[in-house]
Amino acid sequence: MATAKKSLGQHWLTDVEALEAITEFAELQPSDTVLEIGPGLGSLTYRLVKQARHVIAVELDEELAAALPNRVPARNLQVVQANIMHFDLGNLLAGYKVVANIPYYLTSNLLRRLSESLNPPKLMVLLVQKEVAQRICARPGQMSLLAVSIQLYYRVELGIVVPRKLFNPAPKVDSRVVVLKRHAKPLFNTLDTKRFFRLVKAGFSARRKKLRSSLSAGLHISKEEVDNLLKKAGIDGNLRAQNLKLQDWHSIYNKAIAQKII
Repeated sequence: MATAKKSLGQHWLTDVEALEAITEFAELQPSDTVLEIGPGLGSLTYRLVKQARHVIAVELDEELAAALPNRVPARNLQVVQANIMHFDLGNLLAGYKVVANIPYYLTSNLLRRLSESLNPPKLMVLLVQKEVAQRICARPGQMSLLAVSIQLYYRVELGIVVPRKLFNPAPKVDSRVVVLKRHAKPLFNTLDTKRFFRLVKAGFSARRKKLRSSLSAGLHISKEEVDNLLKKAGIDGNLRAQNLKLQDWHSIYNKAIAQKII
């Protein structure tokens, strides 16, 4: 077995039940194209190629990428040695699925890149740090910038917990499967996502502060202007960003656009 590289966040999952559960969550069809990120030793790849039409496995580690075709000999497997953050998602067949055991350090940036891509996956089944999975699925009261970023595009479900002891080497925390299903149509029409997330990021820029203060500081406008904005949007300025629903952010966004604040 290859030695896991700490710098790349490598932790091999070889537990058969967990691997089969991950595959089942993907609801693979014989016509599916699957993007696997960080296939490692190919334990999950082995199962994916049996069910999907085409599997593209993107592996950063040169040695692992070179060895994978021999570990998992399959005509429908394409191995690409690359950094997934630089991989061209536009070349994938529309409606592809992502199935992956993601390195913890990469999770937030990778999820945003996949979600906001012009050619996004229609479904993602990801094994991530348990705490991150719970953050992605958060509801008002515990929302985060990551939760807003994902839930704008995907319906989110929690899957099985995978204990740390099932990995080699064992990470410091447990993992959990999260299933992301793309909304059939955008939640909001005519949304300028750059402006929308400028607003949301401002709201979450000081989590312990009330919305009135965080938006004032984040958007560089007075608290009086924020109070006026929130009043028109029907939002209480004494709330904190984590208390807001997506629809609340959209209401604030619409009024901010109308007042040329963002």
